[in-house]
Amino acid sequence: MIRKDLVDEIVAHALRDHPREACGVLAGPEGSDRPERAIPMFNNAQSDTFYEFEPSEHQRVYRTLDEGDERVVVIYHSHTSTEAYPSRTDIAVASGPLADTSAHYVLVSTREDQPAGEHEFRSYRIVDGAVTEEPVEVVESYMFSHTGADDVPDGR
Repeated sequence: MIRKDLVDEIVAHALRDHPREACGVLAGPEGSDRPERAIPMFNNAQSDTFYEFEPSEHQRVYRTLDEGDERVVVIYHSHTSTEAYPSRTDIAVASGPLADTSAHYVLVSTREDQPAGEHEFRSYRIVDGAVTEEPVEVVESYMFSHTGADDVPDGR
């Protein structure tokens, strides 16, 4: 489940960076699987077929998340001329020694053969080279959604 404003932010980032791949993360509270905020990152590869987080930015973002009791819930990037399905490189990176196996991997396609204003948006789990697509449910708000007991508003 993902809020519409976060989907819109990912798609806007992908369109801004097109024809290069865009990349970033969605952060959420430690211990939850609920993305709360987008953190667009710089594609150090500056490529239309590959993304790579800029190393110092990557370290800074992860350190800030740790200090704020947050974690990466989603790692996202765009594909500029292919469908939103993990490439062999995506699978290798997501299965590598530094991979975050708890993260959802979201891909958005900005290829030009899609209907105007529409962009393929898909989510996967990638563990040990195995790719499993998961449904994407876009919601306006997490309030009253089935995302766990931590959705109860504070002070009630």
